[in-house]
Amino acid sequence: MPTLAELLTDVAGELYALEPAAFVPARDARAAALRADGEDEAADRVKRLRKPSTAAWVVNLLARADAAQVEQVVELGAAFREAQDDLDGKRLRELTRQRRLLVAAVAARARSLAVETGASVSGAVLAQVEATLTAAMIDADAGRAVRGGLLVGPLQATGIGRADVASAVAVPDALGIAPVDDDGAPSRHLHAVPDLPGGARAGRRRRGPSRKDDDAAAEEQAAQEAARQQAEQELADAEDDVAAARDAGSAAAAEVGRIEGVAHRTDAERDAVRRRLAELDDEAAAVDAELRGAVVARQRAERTLADATRRRDEAAARLAEVVPQTPR
Repeated sequence: MPTLAELLTDVAGELYALEPAAFVPARDARAAALRADGEDEAADRVKRLRKPSTAAWVVNLLARADAAQVEQVVELGAAFREAQDDLDGKRLRELTRQRRLLVAAVAARARSLAVETGASVSGAVLAQVEATLTAAMIDADAGRAVRGGLLVGPLQATGIGRADVASAVAVPDALGIAPVDDDGAPSRHLHAVPDLPGGARAGRRRRGPSRKDDDAAAEEQAAQEAARQQAEQELADAEDDVAAARDAGSAAAAEVGRIEGVAHRTDAERDAVRRRLAELDDEAAAVDAELRGAVVARQRAERTLADATRRRDEAAARLAEVVPQTPR
C-alpha cells in the first residue's frame, strides 16, 4: 500500500497534467473518492492542492512534454552555480550569455506547446515562464521544482539565499524541498495557543481541566481549523481564477490589437485595390474609345477599297470596249 507522500505525489502528478480549467473539478472529485475510501488525511491534503497559474501550467506542460529542454536548463544552472562558487569570471560571463539564449529558446518552446493545446500565452505569462526557468538555473530547489512538474505558481530567484520554492510547489516534501524563512533558513512551523479568559485560567489552575471540556474544545478547534483551511483554499482558488482571468484579458487585448492591425492593413489594401480598379476602368474606357475609332477607320477604308475596286473594274470594261481586239 502506498504511503501518504507517494499517494499525494501520484494524485498531484495526474491533476497538474490537466489544463487549468479542468483542475478544480478533478481535484474535488479525487478528494471525495479518497474520503469515501476512508482516506481522510489524504482527502484533506488533495483538497488543499492549489490550481496552477497559467505560467506554472505552461512550465509543468514543458516538463512533461519535452523533459529534455528542462534538463538543459537544470544542467546549465548547475554549471553556472559551480562557476559562481569558483569565482570564475570568464566562465560566468560565457554561461550568462548561454543562460539568456537558452531561457528565451526554452520559453518559446513552452509557449508553442501551450498554443498547440489551444491556450493563449500573453506576454506577461511568458515573462513569468522565463523568470521561472531563470530561477531553475540559479537555485537548486527551483531546478528540482521545475523538473518535477508540480508547480502551482511562477518562481523567482535572486541568487542571494535560498529561493522560496516550497510555496510554489504542490507537494514540496515529495521533492525534498523545505520551506524557507525570510532570512533563507528553513522555517519552523510554530502554532500559537490562544489565551483563555482570565477567570477560566484561574479556575483551571484551581480545578484543572475536565476531560469533557478538553474534548469539546478540541472538537471546536478542529472545526475552526477545517473552516479556516477551506476558506484559505477557496481564497487561493479565487486568486488563481483572478490571475487566469487577467492573463486571458491580456491575451484577448493583445489579440484585439493584432486583429485591429490586420483590419487597418486590409482597409489600406482594399482602398489601393479600389484606386487601381478605378484606374483600370479609365484605361478600359480609353481603350474602348480607341477601338471604336479603329473600327470606324477600318470600315471607312473598306468602303474606300470597295469604291476603288468598282471604279477599276468599270474602267477596265470601258477600255475593253474601245480598243479592238487583235485578230488571231
